[in-house]
Amino acid sequence: MSLVFGFVPLASWLYLLFGRGFFWLTRERDDKDAPAPQGWPSVVAVVPARDEADVIARSIGSLMAQDYAGKFRVILVDDQSGDGTGDAARALGCEVLSGAPRPPGWTGKLWAVKQGIDHAGTPDYLWLTDADIAHTPDNLSKLVARAEADGLVLTSLMAKLHCASLAEKLLIPAFVFFFDMLFPFGWVNDRRNATAAAAGGCMLVKREALERAGGIDIIRSEIIDDCALGRAMKAQGAIWLGLTDRAVSLRPYDGMGEIRHMVARSAYAQLSYSPLLLAGAVIGMMLVYAAAPFAAVFAHGPAQAAGIAAWALMALAFAPMLRFYRLSPFWGLALPLIGALYGAFTLDSALQHWRGRGGMWKGRAQAMDRT
Repeated sequence: MSLVFGFVPLASWLYLLFGRGFFWLTRERDDKDAPAPQGWPSVVAVVPARDEADVIARSIGSLMAQDYAGKFRVILVDDQSGDGTGDAARALGCEVLSGAPRPPGWTGKLWAVKQGIDHAGTPDYLWLTDADIAHTPDNLSKLVARAEADGLVLTSLMAKLHCASLAEKLLIPAFVFFFDMLFPFGWVNDRRNATAAAAGGCMLVKREALERAGGIDIIRSEIIDDCALGRAMKAQGAIWLGLTDRAVSLRPYDGMGEIRHMVARSAYAQLSYSPLLLAGAVIGMMLVYAAAPFAAVFAHGPAQAAGIAAWALMALAFAPMLRFYRLSPFWGLALPLIGALYGAFTLDSALQHWRGRGGMWKGRAQAMDRT
């Protein structure tokens, strides 16, 4: 048994380091500028918002301040907010569309996005961004330049998440690390690879390609809507996903409970609501993360050496993401604990679903509405 606890995690981390597109190196970033296009295409930003009054001035303000040479407008879809979100956006001169009641079969966010897209007309690109994301003034220009130069139908940036508190330092870089592990960005960006994903906080979409794919309607019930959109758009052409400092989340996570809620909202959906996949995921996380330190501390001989090596490899793999978030590489030693916490969050996601509270967001249990 000690050999299992030592050598299984070692084999797993050797595969993850060398067999998953070197995801852990975090090489896919938007730090290389594309040449400016000869003519700047038209863009409409669509921002779904529900009860975002505390951050809306900063996020919409960053959109209104874009230094973009082409035709550009911003539409905020106020999804029946009760805190004055729409009024705060109007005060900045933003075009605000009052959202209609959500019909069956739609998640709240995607219904709001659908209304915004229908209202946008026929721009060349749609910029889908969240109400709690702030952008540097050059972000849209950089996105469009990359999309035009590389012929992309979807250009997506993983917004840099808030990472200041102890709970955020422990859990937030790992959230992006695990996402990159599931959907290696290099594979996403490879036109020959079927892997597809996107990050919902910042997505520039070629409007005609979206219409060819069937419009936003084809993902109307998806909880993990960004990755679903990534799959739909990659069937239409090349897509790109990378890390960025140009889009940042304004939403701090007030303790571990809020991070747990963020993960639990979609983790069971990622497992297709399957108890068998859930069991496999939990067992797999125990073997990949928890078994290595167990073997390193309690085993002897080759099994202990393998456990120590696996623990060192996981810390090594985590180091580039920690560097991106400007954290000490010693946080990598806590990855077994972090993995165990994310395993618990995944179990909680299943429990919430079984209780009829799956996909809970802004007071709505959306996973049960899928039709």
